[in-house]
Amino acid sequence: MELAYYADYAVRLVNTEEPVRNKDSLTSVEAVRDLFRGSQQAARRATDADVTRFRSVRTRLRAIFEAADSGDETLAVDLLNSLLLEFPVSPQISGHEARKDDGRPDWHMHLAEHPSNVTAGYAATASMGLAYHLTEHGADRLGLCQAPPCRNAYLDTSTNRSRRYCSDRCATRANVAAYRARKRLETERSAGTGRTAENAQDITAPTDR
Repeated sequence: MELAYYADYAVRLVNTEEPVRNKDSLTSVEAVRDLFRGSQQAARRATDADVTRFRSVRTRLRAIFEAADSGDETLAVDLLNSLLLEFPVSPQISGHEARKDDGRPDWHMHLAEHPSNVTAGYAATASMGLAYHLTEHGADRLGLCQAPPCRNAYLDTSTNRSRRYCSDRCATRANVAAYRARKRLETERSAGTGRTAENAQDITAPTDR
């Protein structure tokens, strides 16, 4: 499994909450288990106590995205380093899957966790993945959706660092809103120009004698 993949763990957790909409889907142990997706063994270890612990880690991860999104790279790195120190991992070479062409082990980097609970394991994985993404691509590649009221986190993998939205849906919604705003402005300007022309005619019109 590539280290870049683990950065999605952070995005997945952060986006269980929509602060502006006052929505939170991380309200049960089942919601915690859903975050693991393919790692069913780890998911089964989750308990009700992990709900609160996961929320705490989520707050800290969102703070990293907020710092990066505001341009404060130093703060983003400091916050991420704090998580890395608290939730360490050990990189290991793994080959538990065989290559299709010759049957030899498919060697790849894997993060070995040493967690005291399932939250610590997830936090370690998410933090390491986010650290890899930040150092490989830059802090400005950690973003928050610019389509109000959405503030979902995303990882910018565009070639020209142009991503501003968490999804195509938000991008479309923002574009439609911008288009409608331009049309309103054009209408208001047209109406204002019309009124100005009428006033000018009133001023210059000859008076009856």
